[in-house]
Amino acid sequence: MENSIEDVEKIYDLELNKIVAQIKKQKSKFVLLQFPDGLKPYATSVVDYLESKTSATFLIWLESCYGACDTPVGLDKLDLDLIIQFGHNELMPSF
Repeated sequence: MENSIEDVEKIYDLELNKIVAQIKKQKSKFVLLQFPDGLKPYATSVVDYLESKTSATFLIWLESCYGACDTPVGLDKLDLDLIIQFGHNELMPSF
């Protein structure tokens, strides 16, 4: 069963409004999202939400993501407008 974005936001502060604003500001059309393993189960809920708020197309990177220095090799071939990496430290669950 897929988690709704409301369920996700009860646990994590993903700052989705900031992401929507940045996508609109840059007029981004093709956006890569990288998630740490703990957030990957929520990736499609995040994409559904972002698609409902923007006109961008999203690509979910399912390989490892260990921080800002861990960008996939060969991204220049994808013609991306924006890369968004969700991190561990600031996204601790708020139980």
